[in-house]
Amino acid sequence: MSNIFDAMLAGDPDSNAAPPSPATNEDPGLTDPSAANQADSSAASSSASTPRDVKDVVQELLRYGYIDQSTKGPLFQKSMIHSDAVGGVLEPLDLSFHLDELRGIGLLKVKQDDHSEPDQAWSHPLVRRQRLTLEQSLMVAILRQAFIAHEQEAGIGEATARIGVDDLLPQFLTYFEDSHSDAKNESRLLNILDQLKTHGIISEVDKKHEITIRPLIAHLADPAALQSLLAILKRHAANEPETKTTESDTNPPSQPDQGARDVR
Repeated sequence: MSNIFDAMLAGDPDSNAAPPSPATNEDPGLTDPSAANQADSSAASSSASTPRDVKDVVQELLRYGYIDQSTKGPLFQKSMIHSDAVGGVLEPLDLSFHLDELRGIGLLKVKQDDHSEPDQAWSHPLVRRQRLTLEQSLMVAILRQAFIAHEQEAGIGEATARIGVDDLLPQFLTYFEDSHSDAKNESRLLNILDQLKTHGIISEVDKKHEITIRPLIAHLADPAALQSLLAILKRHAANEPETKTTESDTNPPSQPDQGARDVR
């Protein structure tokens, strides 16, 4: 028969059990609401971020206004792959992305509706107006005509459009006074071509004395506007001798920027 001492020697298993530990944040069964919210916000922010390729394309368009496949092939490929995403990023800015895959050119344009004014695009805060002189505008018209003639013969996007400086010079002198010096005429033309090179429509003159006409020129100006410009130049060339003899003493000299044209 057991007594109290036997019970004490045997020990009560319940009496030696360790007290339950208080619940902590390390308990896998419990979570911290604030930590969970931070994790969800971080995951949502990561999934909603714009892909790097889309950012590169948009930044290039905002910097230069176009992407040329011949000079920036990898970036142009990215613009083709992510064209919808690029358009979505530009839409809140009232801008759009126009992709000309045949010619290998991507353009940034101002979105316009049916009620937009012709010059409304120039009021956009991200658009900078660039003026060309009369000589530069004339050369743009000549180069664009040569580019379209090349496409009609070789096909759109089939080959590189090239033209020699010697071929451009006679067309240029058709509308402007000949200095009767081949060196001066050529120097004048080369200076204009060098100015247009900064607009991305032509390359620099190579060793063969030729230039490459970039496909951007096909979108540079409206054909009707260029035809109107050529008509004005023809009238100007036809009336220039009479104007010099009859108006030299009566009218003030014309301002040098009256011939400036906007490239759109």
